[in-house]
Amino acid sequence: MAEQRERILVVENDPMVSDLIARQVLGAQGYQVKVVTEAGSALQEILTFSPDVVIANLDLHGFSGKDLMAAIASQNVLIPVLVIAPKDQQKDIIQAFRLGASDYIPTPVRETEVASVVERALKTVRARREREGLRQQLERTNQELQRRVSELTTLFGVGKAVTSVTDQRKLFKMILESGQKITRADIAWLLMLDERSGKYILSDHINLPKSLEEFMNQPWDDGISSLVALSGETLTLNGEALKRFKISTLGQAAMVVPVKAGKNAIALLVMLRKANQEFEASDKAMLEAVSDYASISLVNSRLFRALDQRAASLQTEMEKSHSTEQAKDEMVQNVSHELRTPLVAAKGYVDMLVNGDLGDLASEQRDALGIAQQKLVRVLELVEAMTLMMESAAPKNPKDHNLNDLASQALGRYQTQARQGNVKLSAQLPKEPLIVHVDEDQLSIVFDQLLSNAIKFSPNGGPVTITIQRGRDNRVQVSVADKGIGISKKHVNQVFERFYQVDGSTTRQFGGLGIGLALVREIITAHGGQVAVESKVEQGTTIHFMLPLKQ
Repeated sequence: MAEQRERILVVENDPMVSDLIARQVLGAQGYQVKVVTEAGSALQEILTFSPDVVIANLDLHGFSGKDLMAAIASQNVLIPVLVIAPKDQQKDIIQAFRLGASDYIPTPVRETEVASVVERALKTVRARREREGLRQQLERTNQELQRRVSELTTLFGVGKAVTSVTDQRKLFKMILESGQKITRADIAWLLMLDERSGKYILSDHINLPKSLEEFMNQPWDDGISSLVALSGETLTLNGEALKRFKISTLGQAAMVVPVKAGKNAIALLVMLRKANQEFEASDKAMLEAVSDYASISLVNSRLFRALDQRAASLQTEMEKSHSTEQAKDEMVQNVSHELRTPLVAAKGYVDMLVNGDLGDLASEQRDALGIAQQKLVRVLELVEAMTLMMESAAPKNPKDHNLNDLASQALGRYQTQARQGNVKLSAQLPKEPLIVHVDEDQLSIVFDQLLSNAIKFSPNGGPVTITIQRGRDNRVQVSVADKGIGISKKHVNQVFERFYQVDGSTTRQFGGLGIGLALVREIITAHGGQVAVESKVEQGTTIHFMLPLKQ
């Protein structure tokens, strides 16, 4: 049976033949069939009836079937044309195929032959439609992926900026522009909490009407943000639900996300769309991520200003003391003490809270402290990830170095960290110098990444050993071995891929973004070497790398 009432145009001037094809064969099978007797009418029907297949007799009155096919080809219409012709008209049939005919039906016309040829042609049409549907679906998927990449790129830019931008005006603009881009909002504004008055101040905006610009740097109640300030939860409204608020005069869909410091909303991000297009869950998730970065930015900005003010105050005091060298020394000591003591004390109190030394924490306190820890970890991971990602693997300043010396220096750098983790660092180095032509800074990164990983993934302590030995083909092999948690066989071949993490639980327990070992491989490869890994779960891991020796 025909699929979805497929349409067939029959161009035939013999009524008996057209009746056989249209009514007895195709109509009986459920196709929509239209019959015309000459080529001129057929061209018009092709435009209005939009047939899936055309069946045309080569011997028509006036314009021939070949003329019809030539006209169809000139219009760039992709429709299979089946020609009706006697078998002895081979030249005409061949010419018809050259003009674009898909198949032919021999005369005298038989029902089974018509059904078979039409079905073959329709299979081609259906396949083409399916391919077109898949192409369109792929195009939509690609567009969605491009949008997600753009969103993540924007989010990465925000994360990168929060570690360096301390100017609040720049922060406000960056946060708003990022939020608007990610959510595809038409209008956006940021309300900042004024701690003295307890009111929210319109601190920045994008595309607010000029009539509302007079509220800049003034308290402003948009009629909806106050609800979010009270609840501390993201709110999205659109359509009829939004019409109860005065904000509906500006748009038909709104989303308000709180920017929190602890449990308090220190700012409110508001996104508005003029059309009644509801903000999706993905928009909410992305804007809340921007809100997290905004929280870090604003808190850091406050800390920087406080430190700047304190440093300025101490500098003023120091400049007043010019009487004796002793007074200068005392002032230097005071500056050092004033800057160091509160930072150390603050760290100590946080550690004591985490360890429970100051007593049990209430559930809300524990949650708040957990959020603070998570945000700190995210910032530190982001800084480390950006530093490593921007590190070029190509040697910048290669010189001749004794590889034994580079390994010994790395051991010295990690002795303190090893002792804290109850890890014993050692090295098995040959007496002879092994000279390699390398970039010292990049090889230091390699040793640092391998040692820090070995220590980190030895949570129960144990030995970590660097072994260096001369290999074959004038190469040297370096191995860093631990007795830690190890890596399962299914993951061991992927540890050198960028952003690869063994599993979610390991990531949560030990941290990291899966960049260090990827950079190790890139650096070693750029120096003409190779890397390899051996590991067994609960038995430890050994990372090998090989480098060419200096000729």
